[in-house]
Amino acid sequence: MTTAPWRDPALPAAARVDDLLARMTLEEKTAQLYGVWVGAATDGDGVAPLQNQMSADHDWDELITHGLGQLTRPFGTAPVDPAVGARSLARAQHRIREAGRFGIPALAHEECLAGFTAWRATAYPVPLAWGATFDPALVEEMARRIGHDLRSVGVHQGLAPVLDVVRDARWGRVEETIGEDPYLVGTIGTAYVRGLESAGVVATLKHFAGYASSAGARNLAPVRAGVRELADVTLPPFEMALREGGARSVMAAYTETDGVPASADPALLTALLRDEWGFTGTVVADYFGIGFLETLHRVAGTPAEAARLALAAGIDVELPTVRCYGRPLLEAVRAGEVPEELIDLSARRVLLQKCELGLLDEDWTPEPAGDPAAIDLDSPANRALARRLAEESVVLLDNPDGLLPLAPDARIAVVGPRAADALAMLGCYSFPSHVLPHHPEVPAGIDIPTVLDALRAELPDAKVTFTEGCDTSGPDTSGFEEAVARAAEADVCVAVLGDRAGLFGRGTSGEGCDASDLRLPGVQGALLDALVATGVPVVLVLLTGRPYALGRWHGRLGAAVQAFFPGEEGGPAVAGVLSGRVNPSGHLPVSIPQLPGGQPWTYLQPPLGLAGEVSNLDPTPLYAFGHGRSYTTFAWEDFTGGPGSGPGGGAETGTDGTYDVSVTVRNTGDRAGAEVVQLYLHDPVASVTRPDVRLIGYRRLELAPGEARRVTFRFHADLAAFTDRAGRRAVEPGALELRLAASSADVRHTARLTLTGPARVLGPDRRLHCDTEVSPVD
Repeated sequence: MTTAPWRDPALPAAARVDDLLARMTLEEKTAQLYGVWVGAATDGDGVAPLQNQMSADHDWDELITHGLGQLTRPFGTAPVDPAVGARSLARAQHRIREAGRFGIPALAHEECLAGFTAWRATAYPVPLAWGATFDPALVEEMARRIGHDLRSVGVHQGLAPVLDVVRDARWGRVEETIGEDPYLVGTIGTAYVRGLESAGVVATLKHFAGYASSAGARNLAPVRAGVRELADVTLPPFEMALREGGARSVMAAYTETDGVPASADPALLTALLRDEWGFTGTVVADYFGIGFLETLHRVAGTPAEAARLALAAGIDVELPTVRCYGRPLLEAVRAGEVPEELIDLSARRVLLQKCELGLLDEDWTPEPAGDPAAIDLDSPANRALARRLAEESVVLLDNPDGLLPLAPDARIAVVGPRAADALAMLGCYSFPSHVLPHHPEVPAGIDIPTVLDALRAELPDAKVTFTEGCDTSGPDTSGFEEAVARAAEADVCVAVLGDRAGLFGRGTSGEGCDASDLRLPGVQGALLDALVATGVPVVLVLLTGRPYALGRWHGRLGAAVQAFFPGEEGGPAVAGVLSGRVNPSGHLPVSIPQLPGGQPWTYLQPPLGLAGEVSNLDPTPLYAFGHGRSYTTFAWEDFTGGPGSGPGGGAETGTDGTYDVSVTVRNTGDRAGAEVVQLYLHDPVASVTRPDVRLIGYRRLELAPGEARRVTFRFHADLAAFTDRAGRRAVEPGALELRLAASSADVRHTARLTLTGPARVLGPDRRLHCDTEVSPVD
């Protein structure tokens, strides 16, 4: 029997796909360009925007006769036992192969924002917590585990990471982001991509691009960012994750920028992404994003017109289900309204990816390796990693009088609506928060200790009482009296406050749960006032998806701890910080404001965005980006600012040169701890206004008591580049300052540097990150 060239794994993938495409009909090629969402609700509350309006039932048997591009969320749509789900997915793949002329299976995708969004799968901390760790290696390890879990049940593509940079903390999806700085987002996001891709799973970068800059922080609202904000803040994390992480897919954003929806923007999805950056993978639509060109953006009059715009812009795959890329697109091609060459171009990309994944090989099987009954999506190793990530992410904001760690035999009043609720640990894309609200009879499927339970286990000799005090978002204050009474009887009150993750207004944080200001939700602020008024020391513990304004209580609290939805092991992690078992090492990936109004604001401000005499409003945050305290102390010693320069510097290098800054960090306390050394750039004079400081490098150092390590940052002039008046990314000659700091506001050492020579215009091969080197010190 002769094997067709497209089936021959010895041939290059491009040759195999070219042979296959030449054999396919228009219907068969088009069938590769959409997914199908089996079991998606068409009424009631959904998990995607306007799901009930945009979903439709399809004749499955008829649909798969020409093949199928993708299967949408076979595990993430309803609670299904992992073993049962793996067998069911395998059966669906067998049917797809048998129905089509070429036997090409579908590519199965799932959400994996904070772990595999499936029943009984590990719920890791949310991305904002990843940012708080400043630990790319740990995030890469987590992503690798997520990828292995996805592959173990037959899933090929993960819809993560989110690389949106926070521009307004009121936005509901802040919890899904990594932070407010593009370098932090880029490096942590790239680590996640590397981990997922190393497990053989296609990482999908989202949301490309500008989604987080929506006006008024409203979900899907128009983006009014300027070209320099997009070029210098929004786009760099995507470029880094593609070039250095190797991501193989990109998801187009829902939003429009300056009147052009991302899903219909060839300048973004083709000219920039493919022609300039050289991306060769697939571009997928955000759920119903192509249909929204007709129904929400109104730049298309029909589904066929929406399909034409999206395909021409560069979107290869319609997700989550077929609406525009099916019959409407076929008819448009036959009518001469859409060139068949566009179908060929996208189908080729889809099939190349399937070829890379082995889906075109004759011996490919959808059956899970090993015994499906042995599949464990929440293994002890997963939980141990979730615990470590959660522990590294907890930020000690303040501990002015050393109230923490708590005394082991203290009388502790635990108060607050987030203390005894397991869901207080989880973001909106964790399966129990994302899907199980539609299945109230189904248990969570994973063990999620609460802060209250974990604290009791952590401090068995303490006398711990509890009362809720109030609801997360409701107006009822009737529980205040009991809360005050419990606090008055205690040595210390632990107030556990924060968010409830949800979707489209069904929570205080999450997709479509945008905030009008940054006050604590509901009456939680008033509850905290009442507790502080007792005179009993209050430890504030926040479990949130965004930062909230805390200036009202500054100087009135015994201590303050911030955790950003720390996942299934978050309760023990927070309790460990309170007890002292865990030495806190998290640093803020977002600023914490003084006042709840005055948004939007992040630390990336030019001079007129900072406090000054020209306005009575002071936007200076209460706790700056990068801030985080520890139970130990660190000394930053022996700073050198490069060859031939000492403190105060004055060195020179070319606009294409490098320059080293080094410092020795010593743990001067009596317990092990971690310090995050951060490198910021200050550009005193430039041709366009620049942020006063911006992060260009960092390194997390784990140090035993008395231990010292020397960290060297190798600054390259490319890191000083920005978009100039002509729209070019350029390095300009002139003076710079390199600031080694413990936060964006806590500078420890400064090196002054002058870049000499001509201005340089950079291409796509520019340096994107700052190399660091760590060496032991005798």
